[in-house]
Amino acid sequence: MNQDTIAIIGGGNLGRSIAQGLLKNNYNPAHIYVTRTKVALLDDLKAQNVQTTSNNVEAVQQAKILIFALKPYRIKHVLKELAPHITPDHLVISVISDFSLEQLSKCLTSTIQVIRAMPNTAAAISQSMTCLATKNASEENMSKTKFIFDALGETIEIDESLMDAATVLGACGIAYALRFIRAMIQGGIEIGFDAKTATKIASQTVKGASELLLQNGNHPEEEIDKVTTPKGCTIAGLNEMEHQGFSSSLIKGITTSIETIQKD
Repeated sequence: MNQDTIAIIGGGNLGRSIAQGLLKNNYNPAHIYVTRTKVALLDDLKAQNVQTTSNNVEAVQQAKILIFALKPYRIKHVLKELAPHITPDHLVISVISDFSLEQLSKCLTSTIQVIRAMPNTAAAISQSMTCLATKNASEENMSKTKFIFDALGETIEIDESLMDAATVLGACGIAYALRFIRAMIQGGIEIGFDAKTATKIASQTVKGASELLLQNGNHPEEEIDKVTTPKGCTIAGLNEMEHQGFSSSLIKGITTSIETIQKD
């Protein structure tokens, strides 16, 4: 597929992760623009020949694909500035949580094909789970979008009504998983490992658990049954975690996150 020039409007953590993921998959850095008000914070990308600028208009004029990776409170202001420069020849992709396709379209002065994408910060190492939704994008532009985000991990197309849920499960989920790993590390230290060794064991163990599900396609309980023997230490530990509210607290955290998104 031809490499269209991409402008990432907003070089924060997520925007940078997208740029880094593209670079790791041999996307031509000359075809990537990244913008940020404090452009010096993008010097590491500039050193890799990515086009960096604080001028959003310049980036939009140079690009065919526009990826908006701004904080939700900034998007309307930036779109007001850029709308006169965004034409029907552009493909607009938003990775902004809690900003719908309808809201995005209303901020544009032309009828533009728009797609919402919800990746996570694992895009920087090409391990993102990205959910995509659109109402008016062509098959060709959906293919282009999948091509970009497939370079950053895995993609799945969903109905936009589930995008808040995708944000919680796929994007916030990174933090949930890391907090679980941190707790495993703390437990590992308590039972005798140094921090570095506990981190290695816990991280690889969680990675292996995920791969068991992804590669075998089994329900988690099927894999759990393989390591829980009668009167064994695994089932004893699992039962104690459940007595302390492990699963229910995680589920409550997920539902609280989506309630927070949907407050407005």
